[in-house]
Amino acid sequence: MTLVLASTSPQRRAILTQLGIPFEVVVPPYEETPGGDPLEHAAGKARSVVDPRPVLGVDTVVLIDGEILGKPVDAADAARMLRLLAGREHEVVSGLCLRTGGHEELLVERTRVRFRPLGDRDVERYLATGEWEGRAGSYAIQGVGAGLVERIEGDYLNVVGLPAALLVRLLGERFPDTY
Repeated sequence: MTLVLASTSPQRRAILTQLGIPFEVVVPPYEETPGGDPLEHAAGKARSVVDPRPVLGVDTVVLIDGEILGKPVDAADAARMLRLLAGREHEVVSGLCLRTGGHEELLVERTRVRFRPLGDRDVERYLATGEWEGRAGSYAIQGVGAGLVERIEGDYLNVVGLPAALLVRLLGERFPDTY
């Protein structure tokens, strides 16, 4: 059985490939609003794709001090986010929606991440990589951004962009003969 991924995220595609889960990408017609609830966005993505196969929608944000850090609009916004995260702990929160026929699972995964203290030089060097573009919280833990992180508690792949352990558990429960 092939899973339908309602996302264009290369990170999510890479994780599904790594896990050996057969999938097909379908660009969801759902339009996200910046800073919105990740569970609402995950559900919106999954619900916007009509397909008889299981459909997966995921959305990931960074949360600190009650503020949702989505994708930065420019380098100045990315610098602001990185300085806010520097030397502090934050949560990476992913909403996951798995739709199968008449059934829908909506779940949230949270991973705690602590950044090391960052000086202006650290922020400028990271911004120069361009890796921050299109990334919630302005960093990619699977790349150069790994050097910003001091500690992580929870699902590493959730920080990359897909709560893998949660998805594998759900697929095993819903499709025990397939996954």
